[in-house]
Amino acid sequence: MTFPPSAEPLPDVQRVLCVLAHPDDVDFGSAGTIAHWVEKGLEVAYLLVTRGDAGGFDDTPREQMPIIREAEQRAAAAAIGVKQVEFLNGYADGTLTPSLELRRDITAAIRRFRPDRILTNSPLRRWERIAGPSHPDHLAVGEATTCAVYPDSRNPFAFPELLRDQGLQAWTVREVWYSAGPDPDHVVDITDTFDRKLAALQAHASQVSHLDGFGEMLRERHATVARAHGLPEGRLAEAFTIIHTE
Repeated sequence: MTFPPSAEPLPDVQRVLCVLAHPDDVDFGSAGTIAHWVEKGLEVAYLLVTRGDAGGFDDTPREQMPIIREAEQRAAAAAIGVKQVEFLNGYADGTLTPSLELRRDITAAIRRFRPDRILTNSPLRRWERIAGPSHPDHLAVGEATTCAVYPDSRNPFAFPELLRDQGLQAWTVREVWYSAGPDPDHVVDITDTFDRKLAALQAHASQVSHLDGFGEMLRERHATVARAHGLPEGRLAEAFTIIHTE
């Protein structure tokens, strides 16, 4: 199973909500693209489902990890120019499923922020790369977010407590960008924003500071994406799948 060919990006997008499973997901997959969006004046917000409590590489006390990683994600967002970063409560790293509770909480965020575009984890597994993109939490958030986009957030009768208790009116998201899924075919040249992407990822010190040559590894990864999609030598790229929901 894979995605259909990408739709063309909508030309009138003003607000983007990025819904990801863990701190650093958005930066590994999309920070160069998001930096372009911010430059163009789009309003971008992040919603992280967990605080990454199962991450890290050393003997940092486990109870400190979510505090550290929340701070790292806020610093990474600032490096890109994103000012609004929210975290859901009650979801543990490594345990996510596309539950009704998660769909409701993402639906509430969509109705609060009212985005034209959502960027999220792919709900489809990449069998050639089982590690990283195909983390079960990524798949769960991609599926829950897709369900929140349709039908939940646009249906006024879904999760009626959101309207009754919080006054959150139904909202239709018109476009979804999937990150790290199989065979992405919409390419964004991030050569000019790569330094900001690298700075954002270096803010996640608890995850990457032990990796020798991290910057060069990251540069080569995005050069490979660019070459695979026909960009000139020396360019760097991120790739996505885009769907329209109407």
